[in-house]
Amino acid sequence: MGDDELAEIRRRKMAEIQQQTAMQQQEIDRQQQYEAQMQMALMQVLEPEARERLSTIRLTRPDFARAVEQQLVMLAQNGRIQKKITDEQLKVILKQVTPAKKEFNIRRKG
Repeated sequence: MGDDELAEIRRRKMAEIQQQTAMQQQEIDRQQQYEAQMQMALMQVLEPEARERLSTIRLTRPDFARAVEQQLVMLAQNGRIQKKITDEQLKVILKQVTPAKKEFNIRRKG
């Protein structure tokens, strides 16, 4: 293997790494744009107290909060939300959406 071949391999590898980096940056930019759109939509749909409650939930249960946010935005886009959702209304929605907890009883035989 000559120096020219090694230089060509290095050049191709460097181009591949640069392409991967550019694709990753595009994905990050797309994700940030999506997040910004979600937050703008939530600002139009939720009152400040309700937004604060949802952001607190996001700290402890991010997947659950994301699902609720997506549902709220979808309802707003479909025109099913007429007024801003209050904190009390959000509490009701959260209770309806929260999966039922399973209870386990452990009995010892002895």
